[in-house]
Amino acid sequence: MAMNRRRMKILDLIREDGHAKVQDLSRIFKVTDVTIRQDLEILEQMGYVQREHGGAFLKDVGSFAKTGQLFNQINIEAKKEIAKKAVALINEGDCIILDSGSTTTEIAKLLLDFRELTVITNALNIALILGENHAINLIVSGGEFKAPTLSLTGQMAADSFKDVHVNKLFLATAGISPDFKLTYPSLSDLVVKTAMIESAEKVYLVADSSKIGVSAFASLGAISLVNALITDSNITDDKFEMLKMQQIEII
Repeated sequence: MAMNRRRMKILDLIREDGHAKVQDLSRIFKVTDVTIRQDLEILEQMGYVQREHGGAFLKDVGSFAKTGQLFNQINIEAKKEIAKKAVALINEGDCIILDSGSTTTEIAKLLLDFRELTVITNALNIALILGENHAINLIVSGGEFKAPTLSLTGQMAADSFKDVHVNKLFLATAGISPDFKLTYPSLSDLVVKTAMIESAEKVYLVADSSKIGVSAFASLGAISLVNALITDSNITDDKFEMLKMQQIEII
């Protein structure tokens, strides 16, 4: 049972959204429904997904909503390092957006001592963390719920950021491609990320160094959409120099 490139992308998408429909996947990957059903059958045999009529869903997908734990828990120490750098850039009185994701979750954990802060987020787990601090003015977007990322997505989520102005956005990404584009496993998030960027004075991309050179399925656009990249100290010299050539600040 080969884990070819298309099947890997399908699995990444299901790990992001929690589920997928055959018709949607066949349209996205430009193959027949029969081919997609075969792909899902193989992913099921490998233990990753469970098929249902017309599609498939991530195994144990309900456990994420029940436990409040994110699917992606890798490189946590690097993400904690990034979070410390990010929080140092946040001032009392700021209005910020925290995108959904494991790195931004680590940022949220470090905001509990702030006395005057407005936070807008599309992540339910971040909202629950920050809800402990009554001094934080917390605003949660609307949108379609994605269990693996505990986030809200789609056009309704994007509309929540319309006519919003914030000082800083801390933006997540699944990968920075070799041609320096911000990439994500799911199309539904692109409209949300775009709306967040348009709302912010300054955009900080928070991405651990393992994501540099990695391409996910959908592209948001060039890394020039952000003002600065906050990454961890494991970044290699060659990757650092290549990113510097893109004329963004690296923290």
